[in-house]
Amino acid sequence: MRKGEKGGQPVPHDSDDEVRIRALITAWAAAVHRGDLAGVSADHAQDIVMFDVASPHHGIRGLAAYRAAWPPLFAWQAQGACFDIESLHITAGTDVAYAHALVRCATPEELAAHPGFRLRLTFGLRKERGRWLVAHEHHSFPHD
Repeated sequence: MRKGEKGGQPVPHDSDDEVRIRALITAWAAAVHRGDLAGVSADHAQDIVMFDVASPHHGIRGLAAYRAAWPPLFAWQAQGACFDIESLHITAGTDVAYAHALVRCATPEELAAHPGFRLRLTFGLRKERGRWLVAHEHHSFPHD
């Protein structure tokens, strides 16, 4: 926290780690949108665990399996779907952090039918040798 302009009241600010994590996640989302597998898997731990919308529902473990999971989404997205971060919140400690986001992830037709529909993302990160790595991802859609 730092002192704000209003009567010396503390106001939140982004730490250097939060700024670095925000840049990492923003670059990841841009790579997802481009269908760039190298960019999507950059900054991910070798022992990544991902719980995804698609099968397998028991999770994907390891960087090779993580990389193998993306081509079907890239093919779907190439048909005109968006992948845009709408909100992103980060909490960073010294060597672990988490983030959660809401993402517009749908075709124009899906968004027209359900304009508020959002993909929910949660990231677990750890710092190794001064570098933030994504160790866990969880992707889900709400069930109404």
